[in-house]
Amino acid sequence: MGRAVQGHVLKRGAALIGLLAAATLAAAQPALILEPGGKGDKSFGQAAWTGAQRWKASTGQPFLDFEIATAPQREQAAMRFAQRGAGPIVGIGFPQATAIEKAAREYPKTMFAIVDAVVDLPNVQSFIYREHEGSFLAGMAAAMASKSGKVGMVGGMDIPLVRKFACGYEQGAKYADPKVEVRIQMIGTTPAAWTDPVRGAEIAKSQVAQGVDVVFSAAGTSGLGIMQAAKDAGILAIGVDSNQNGLHPGTMLTSMVKRVDLAVFQAFSGVKPGVTVLGLAEGGVDLAMDEHNAKLVTAAMRARLDAAREAIVAGRLKVIDYTVANICR
Repeated sequence: MGRAVQGHVLKRGAALIGLLAAATLAAAQPALILEPGGKGDKSFGQAAWTGAQRWKASTGQPFLDFEIATAPQREQAAMRFAQRGAGPIVGIGFPQATAIEKAAREYPKTMFAIVDAVVDLPNVQSFIYREHEGSFLAGMAAAMASKSGKVGMVGGMDIPLVRKFACGYEQGAKYADPKVEVRIQMIGTTPAAWTDPVRGAEIAKSQVAQGVDVVFSAAGTSGLGIMQAAKDAGILAIGVDSNQNGLHPGTMLTSMVKRVDLAVFQAFSGVKPGVTVLGLAEGGVDLAMDEHNAKLVTAAMRARLDAAREAIVAGRLKVIDYTVANICR
C-alpha cells in the first residue's frame, strides 16, 4: 500500500473513530427540547430546566438542550437529537407531541418523553398532570383572601388544558365561598397567547375594573404582565408552574406549582414507557408557601387548604377534570 493511500485510509479511520466517539458521547447525554421562552420564562420552561439542572448536579453528567423559535424546529430538533444518538429526548409541552411521535416511530430504539401530551408508543413516556387538583386549592386561597367577593383568572391559549386549570380554580373558589364571583378570560386561541404579557396585563386590568381583587395567572410568559398589573393595582396574584412568589413579594398570594422538574428528572434518569400521571398525591402539583407569602396566607386559611388537600388525595373530595367531563359543573 502506497504512503498516500495509507495516509488517506488512516485519516478516514481517524474521522470514523471521531464520529463514533461523538455518537457515543451523545448517546450518554439526554436532550431537552423547550418551547419559546424556554428556561427564562419564570414558569413552565423554567420548571423543566430546573429538573434538568438538578439531574446534572446529582449525576455529574451533561445534557443537550434546544429552545425552538419556529414550529418546524420541533421536528427538526427531535430528529437531529435522535440522529446524533442522544437519549432520552424530552419534549416540553403539548405542541411537541407530533414531532416526538414522528421521531419515536423513526427511531424505535431511542427513548423519548413528553410533558402535557400522550404519545402511545413503546419507547415514549408521557407525563400528564392533574392540574385541576392544584388549581382547586388556588381557587380556595383566592376566595378566602378576597375582600370584594370577586376573583379572576387569566389563561393563556384557550384550549382544554387551560380550561382544566380554570375549572379547578372555579370549583375551589366556590367550595371555599359559594357566593364568590369568578371571572375567567383567555388571552387568545393561538400559541402567541403564551408570550403576550401586554395583552395579559390588559385583561388583568379589566378584571380589576370589574372588582376582582385576586387574579390567577395561567398564561406562561404572558403571566408576567398579569402579575405586574396586579401589583400596580394593589391586588393579589397567584402564579403558576414555577414558584413565582418572589417576583412581587407582598402581592403574590401563592403559586400553583406544576412540578415539570419531576418529569424531566425522572425521564433523564430512565424512561418508563407509558403514561405517568402526577397530582397532589404524587407531589406533582400544589401551592407554594414560603417567606414571600407567609403574611398573606393565615393559619386558618392553611388549615382549610390542608384539609381539602387531604380530602382530595383520599378521594373524599372529587374535583371535576374538564378534559374528561368537558363541563365544569
